Amino acid sequence: MKRLQNDLTLKLDCGFLVSDDVPSEASYSRMMDDFKESNVLERAQERVILQAIEEGFIMDDTIAIDATHFEARDQAPSKTEQEKPKPKKRGRKSKAEREQWLKEKAEKEANLPLYQKKIEAQLDATLTELRREFPKDPQWGIKKNSDGKNVFWYGYKGHLAVSASSQYIIQSLFSSGNLNDGKAAIPLLKGINERLSLPTVNFHTMDDGYDYELIYKQIHHMNQQSVIAYNRRNEPIGFDKYFAPPCFREHSYRYDSYDDTKYETLKDIQPKECSDCPLVQEGI
Repeated sequence: MKRLQNDLTLKLDCGFLVSDDVPSEASYSRMMDDFKESNVLERAQERVILQAIEEGFIMDDTIAIDATHFEARDQAPSKTEQEKPKPKKRGRKSKAEREQWLKEKAEKEANLPLYQKKIEAQLDATLTELRREFPKDPQWGIKKNSDGKNVFWYGYKGHLAVSASSQYIIQSLFSSGNLNDGKAAIPLLKGINERLSLPTVNFHTMDDGYDYELIYKQIHHMNQQSVIAYNRRNEPIGFDKYFAPPCFREHSYRYDSYDDTKYETLKDIQPKECSDCPLVQEGI
């Protein structure tokens, strides 16, 4: 029996054969390259999730999305001194100079990689494009810990969408350490929507690092609801602290109803303080 076990070979989905009990460093490196090219681990994880859904282990109504960091084993590259930018020409640009500057700026932004563009570019991108362009090189990352202090690391981030009750990892992505957490939300959400069937899910909860309008829109397109912590930096202009529109005299309108039949908009009514407002009486 022992001799037969020694003669056995393990065949992986990626087509790599392991015949030694302890593979050499070169063999292990080739095996890891085959893993990356074939996405065998991702396919295996997806099979487990699909089986868990089919057998009724995942019946959650909420999915939580967050990120965690991993340090790279590679040594961080030495810091290179950047060239000082040329001093800008003082004064206003002429019309021709401004048009040329706007044209160059638009061309530069259009040629940027997908994840260096604004998050708006992800909404119309396909799931295949979003996964293919995902940055995976080790980079310096920064985030605040529970004490409010900055923590730096050189390496990667793991972005996870986890079922809140059953604790299954529904979708996962691996990125460079400097990628903004919010830029990984739409690929995760599209993966849930397009590759899995989860009729019981109604809510997606995230922290304030995901407080972006486009993430709300993506969840709305999925006919589900978002529970995202408020980020003061993204506070909309022209609203009070309760997100109600104010009048000319800074009195807040009051919520009336929600129109779901046609316009999908909120209806507000006039503040009580505006009943004797001269602007209202004049119809302004």
